[in-house]
Amino acid sequence: MTKKNKVINKFLEKPLRKDLTFDELERLFKMLGYEKKEGRGSRIRFLNHETGDVFITHKPHPGNILKTYVVKEVVEKIRGITDE
Repeated sequence: MTKKNKVINKFLEKPLRKDLTFDELERLFKMLGYEKKEGRGSRIRFLNHETGDVFITHKPHPGNILKTYVVKEVVEKIRGITDE
């Protein structure tokens, strides 16, 4: 199993993981060909220049653990991109 598949599988695990970090999210989108763009405040965009696809979220604070709703949105995005 490749590193990319391992990261993708962490997000696709059932039941939904509650310990996924923003760093893992960044790594995932980088592996999928996205570039991180910071906006105002904690807003972050991940942009894929090849496809024009964008994923917008907020960086968690004060910690680094992703909120459950963000993980669900990421799962939907992964399934749309990778057909998993």
